[in-house]
Amino acid sequence: MSGQHRIRPWIIWALGAIGFFFAFFQRVAPSAMLGDLMRDFQGNAATIGTLSAFYFYAYISLQVPVGVMADRWGPRRLMTFAAFLCAAGGFLFATADTLIVAYAGRLLTGAGAAFFFVCGLKLVSVWFPPERFAFVSGMIMFIGVAGGIAGQAPVATVVDLVGWRSVVMATAVGGMIFGVLCWLIVIDHPDQLNNRNQPTDHRPTPPIWASLNLAIRQKQTWVMAILGAAMSSSLLAFGALWGVPYMMLIYGISRPEAAASISLLLLGWALAAPTVGWISDKTRRRKAPLLICNFLALGCFSVLIYGPHLSLTVASVLIFLNGFFSAAMVLCFATTREHNSSQAAGSAVAFVNMWVVISGAVLQPIIGWMLDLQWDGVIVSDVRQFSEAAYKNAFLTLIGAGIIAVIAAFLTRETYCCQVDS
Repeated sequence: MSGQHRIRPWIIWALGAIGFFFAFFQRVAPSAMLGDLMRDFQGNAATIGTLSAFYFYAYISLQVPVGVMADRWGPRRLMTFAAFLCAAGGFLFATADTLIVAYAGRLLTGAGAAFFFVCGLKLVSVWFPPERFAFVSGMIMFIGVAGGIAGQAPVATVVDLVGWRSVVMATAVGGMIFGVLCWLIVIDHPDQLNNRNQPTDHRPTPPIWASLNLAIRQKQTWVMAILGAAMSSSLLAFGALWGVPYMMLIYGISRPEAAASISLLLLGWALAAPTVGWISDKTRRRKAPLLICNFLALGCFSVLIYGPHLSLTVASVLIFLNGFFSAAMVLCFATTREHNSSQAAGSAVAFVNMWVVISGAVLQPIIGWMLDLQWDGVIVSDVRQFSEAAYKNAFLTLIGAGIIAVIAAFLTRETYCCQVDS
């Protein structure tokens, strides 16, 4: 194989990974500009939680159809379209002077972001041999979560310097540039090396509902959906939005410092995702790692929020460990594939991923609503301030999610890393 042919798959993989980086960055960036958003839109906690969650509403609604579209039209077209859709959402959000316009901007951004992870996996499946799929796709997850880290402390620092609107506008411009690169560089399949516009598969795409119906009739698909959603709750609700103001309150630190501490949750997740997957593959066990990691993740978060007052260093370690153990959620996708037939595996994985993102869409505004119920009227610089007790009561939702995750892990049927009878 020539050097060019060896490096080409990695170049195309890099575009898929950058797309997921961009999507994850957009997902968590509002947490680093929370106070500014509340001030500029004169909103309460529930309102801003809903604003952030609009990203998830669009993302969720598109997860299952995206897989079929990727098969029919190819990642190149979809990634290009998605990047420009994210850019349009960013421009709308950055220039919004009303909440309705801001909602529309976040909705468009979420719709565009919904394509990148699925398209990235599609590119991995056609450009790399099957025995490398787990590692290469795991690295996409690693790069994506790195985007979440970039959307925390670095964004908070830049927001303090130039304002949130300039940051969002810059990401919109970046989306346009990325869209052009996708169109020029991405090739859907090795068969298209000489003509990237020629189709590679003339077979009709099967009806989406046929495979989805098979997936949702499998009980373990539902167990994995509930487990994945519950395990992702601390990342998508605490890490992606409410953790930064909480750390600022409890430890009296600046927004960039708080964002840096919360970024450790994402760092733990990024490091553990490929590690836990490798351990699970080597031991040929799915259930045991899920059970152990869920118990430990719940314990770390419980001590962090409800234990005795901790130093910032100890709290940061617990945040990192919570992310590390929660990252075992990636095993939900492998377990789902092993519990479903080949005809239904794709739809089953997309279905589980949809429920994972639903947890963020639901919990972000619910926590904001619970904070508003306990607000004592304190306002600083036109931003509502909430007490430690209010946060602790609101975060009981995440403890509940952790308990649900443990129960779902108990209900997981071991596959021993093999395809099991449906």
